[in-house]
Amino acid sequence: MTTGDIQYLTEALAVDLAEMLSKDFNMNILESLDTLYNSETYLKFTNPATGLYYQSPLYVYSYLKQEITTGKLA
Repeated sequence: MTTGDIQYLTEALAVDLAEMLSKDFNMNILESLDTLYNSETYLKFTNPATGLYYQSPLYVYSYLKQEITTGKLA
């Protein structure tokens, strides 16, 4: 997998996660993107070594939702 492929997957995942945040937490899109980009989860799935960029949006969202509701990752 190339760097371009990984970048495409992480960007697509970010879009899906921002939409989920917007729905679940009643945020506008700018708030959801800000929340996402400032999360530990974002740092994890944009790091190719974790492999999270290759997981389903729902799987990664479970980490993000937990981080938001508890203040930390599991």
